[in-house]
Amino acid sequence: KALAPTACTTIEEVGSTGVGALTLGFLALVVTTVVMVAKAANADAERRKYYFCNTFICGVASFSYFAMLSGQGWTAIAGCRQFFYARYIDWAITTPLLILDLGLVAGQDFVTIAAVCGADILMIVAGYMGAVSVVTTVKWFWFLFGMAMFLPVVYSLARTFRETVITRKDPEMIELYGKIAWLTIIMWCFYPMVWLFSEGFASFSVSFEVVAYTIMDIISKCVFTFMIVSAHDALGSPTTAPTQSREYV
Repeated sequence: KALAPTACTTIEEVGSTGVGALTLGFLALVVTTVVMVAKAANADAERRKYYFCNTFICGVASFSYFAMLSGQGWTAIAGCRQFFYARYIDWAITTPLLILDLGLVAGQDFVTIAAVCGADILMIVAGYMGAVSVVTTVKWFWFLFGMAMFLPVVYSLARTFRETVITRKDPEMIELYGKIAWLTIIMWCFYPMVWLFSEGFASFSVSFEVVAYTIMDIISKCVFTFMIVSAHDALGSPTTAPTQSREYV
């Protein structure tokens, strides 16, 4: 028989500080989305792929923040705590797009990009399942499963993709990849920390959790996007994956 959270008479919901953070996050993401649409409309085909990718990253996140701001996309979990599952729908779509963006900059082959995206999606699913788990032991098994998927994602961004971009011998793209990859890795390392003390131990208030996730989302999406824009000239370089040369006679 499936277990369900104990019936709640009151639910700990997001407060005014959290609502303010959701509002700020929504506005930042919407503005970034509009800027990306404008940039994509005036860009050549080589640069447009980056701008389209970032448009959907920030656009999907904007929808998620609007849902949370409107009182949608949440449920009560064990401990009678408000849980925004809309955030996980957002991450399941936007984090693979961020990996795709990084892969395009690196010139990584699409099979490797797809494999890293697969691990990333499993990580998000594990985080969601852990958050809604009623049995404590099951919750922490899900957390461990998620971290097991997180490690190869970080390794790929820090090592595999970087080795590929170095083979391109383009100093500007190497520098750009280094900046956005480490921004992503550092920010993504904070997410499981916040999860531990919010969905995990429930030590953080819902408002503090919302504020923390919002700050990280703005940096990992909006700041990431404008770092891509700042390298407009470098993005004109073809980003084909390395191939083995063949000699025909």
